[in-house]
Amino acid sequence: MTTTITAPAPRVTFQMVLGRLTRAREASILLAVLIVVAAATLKNPNFLFSVDGYRDLWLTPSLLMLVAVGQAVVLITRNVDLSVGSILGLSAYLTGRLFIDMPGIPVLAVVVLAVVFGGLLGLINGALVAFARVPALVITLGTMYAFRGINVWWTGSDRINASDMPKEFLGLGTAQIFTIPVLTIIAVVVLIAVAWWMRNTRAGRENYAIGSDPDAAQLYGLPVTRRVITAFVLSGALSGFAGVLYAARYGTINSQAGSGWELDAIGAAVIGGVAIFGGVGSVWGAAIGALLLLTINRALPVLGVPDFWQRAVVGVLIIGAIVLDRLLAVRQHRKLIEARETTR
Repeated sequence: MTTTITAPAPRVTFQMVLGRLTRAREASILLAVLIVVAAATLKNPNFLFSVDGYRDLWLTPSLLMLVAVGQAVVLITRNVDLSVGSILGLSAYLTGRLFIDMPGIPVLAVVVLAVVFGGLLGLINGALVAFARVPALVITLGTMYAFRGINVWWTGSDRINASDMPKEFLGLGTAQIFTIPVLTIIAVVVLIAVAWWMRNTRAGRENYAIGSDPDAAQLYGLPVTRRVITAFVLSGALSGFAGVLYAARYGTINSQAGSGWELDAIGAAVIGGVAIFGGVGSVWGAAIGALLLLTINRALPVLGVPDFWQRAVVGVLIIGAIVLDRLLAVRQHRKLIEARETTR
């Protein structure tokens, strides 16, 4: 008599379930983007089927994508960076001043200096959070106002104009490759690089462990301080990079450049499935959330929605994303408890 041995069913792990939920969330957000674009195009075909409409669909979210990606990494570590808008504004003004005060400076050198400058400001945030043991919300709220104050003091009543910057630099804001804006290509390349780092390196994966349970990560021996500082440095560097591209995109820079971007970046990340309590989400979701957020902002006026309701819609999206994250977390917790009870 032969005995048939059946292979055990593959074990469904928490990481597998979490990965499926994340992919489903990103797919649903992308579907929402397509629905919004379709609705606005039906109302006004120029929203998509025009040179400016097609270009702006890709170009408008590009800068916010960069900031949202950095914000997502910080959120995943169970922190938040409210200073990204101020860093963007300072970096944008620094870009203009470099071109004015150092005529002939290479564009690449300006980009590197602005990215390093943003990274240094992020290092200040990370060091204060990691060593002072003060919640990131409090620290970055303070640095947000401090950096903005420095920007207002530095800028004064002055303003950088397009005529103050070289044409080849300003060309980045309008250049296209195969009808796709160069700024969008840059944003996607950065997105792919950060997503690969988060998924395939030990440092990136440890960010999730730290965000899930910082105390347990500390007891396990993970370099929590180093990872948190790195996350803030990355966020600052990407905000600095976005500041350079902001200068190229708009050509005019004043003391209010980047104002309010911190809330847009957090909103994009949360809408994209990055949990505000850390440990869950992806930079892909944050980027798609930025695309959805700014596409809605462009589409609602076309659909005849008043400005007040435009802000209300965005608020409802953010609240809905937080509620959904909470429901999924509770549901997953119950499943894990049931699975543990079954195996006993």
